[in-house]
Amino acid sequence: MQIAIDASRLAVGQRTGTESYTTEVVRALAQINNPNDYCLYFNQLPAALPALGRNWRIKPIPAPRLWTHLRLGPTWQIDRPDVAFVPAHVLPILPPRRSVVTIHDLGYEHHPESHPARQRLYLRYSTLWSARMASQIIAISEATKRDLLHYTGIPAAKISVVYHGVHERFHQHPTAQSKATAAKYGLHGEYLLFISTIQPRKNLVRLIEAYAQARQQCPDLPILALGGKTGWLTEQITKQAQELGISEHVAFLGYVDDHDLPALLSGATIYLLPSLYEGFGMTVLEAMASGVPVITSKVSSLPEVAGDAALLVEPTHTEAIAAAIVSLWQNPSQRHELRERGLAWAKQWTWQRCAEQTLAVLTMVGNNGSV
Repeated sequence: MQIAIDASRLAVGQRTGTESYTTEVVRALAQINNPNDYCLYFNQLPAALPALGRNWRIKPIPAPRLWTHLRLGPTWQIDRPDVAFVPAHVLPILPPRRSVVTIHDLGYEHHPESHPARQRLYLRYSTLWSARMASQIIAISEATKRDLLHYTGIPAAKISVVYHGVHERFHQHPTAQSKATAAKYGLHGEYLLFISTIQPRKNLVRLIEAYAQARQQCPDLPILALGGKTGWLTEQITKQAQELGISEHVAFLGYVDDHDLPALLSGATIYLLPSLYEGFGMTVLEAMASGVPVITSKVSSLPEVAGDAALLVEPTHTEAIAAAIVSLWQNPSQRHELRERGLAWAKQWTWQRCAEQTLAVLTMVGNNGSV
């Protein structure tokens, strides 16, 4: 079977969730021994590629603008793969005969204020187009599946839920490397950590306010470190610490390089992701695998991802977030219990399983079947 993959996300420099997902799925698929032939299509070659077998080819097709629609779609019409796989949302306007698209989230529907108007319009229509035209959709959580059913009206049988995994590098906890990496980002001593895109739906205004409240009860609370590339409407978030008079206790790290993420996570005292919405929330599992107790939200996909291995809070209640921070900081035994639960829980989530389930979907569609 000929499997074509839109691998353009592998060439993105500053990775977010969709880029990490694409990288890990391709890497894990390449480790599965099967007779299929794969071709990775790029708009530009990435700096590095996962190890690929002899049955893998790469095909760069450069284009300065609208690559997906003007170059990838027509190329697939010529190459005619048995199935085309798009790991990140958007099918070409000229869709291939049979295709599988991974849709990560519909955050723009839940929190439209998190996106500029033009981007929101593009996301809405491109997701609707992809959902309707794809042969099969992979949703990365049951929460995303529910959103797809609600907002697109496509039948449930057209959606396969395939969870992310956790890379093995997060299961290693090198103390010396953690300290050196933390120092690289200006962190010395203990720290509470958040890592994601800096944007409104990540609930950072409430997190900073909750941290300020927690400091009133616990003046010895470690610094709050916020890592991630800036998104839409970040000014209010960066001003919040100044307005609350705690700017010296809040560190904005900027984008955290993917190579540094395991060490930075493993050095944290507590990991915080009190988001208003997540399609998956990969860093929750990565923090657990790194041996760090987690506080996260009881909304969208986060309860199914966190299980009973995290402290779940109502993200719109600042006092609840503050109380969770105080509780974990003041109770080392509670931190230890969550750490042990998290380590065990994270071991169950592997990219190998994700790749095997993804390949099963691709095989069924490529053989002109239905899942």
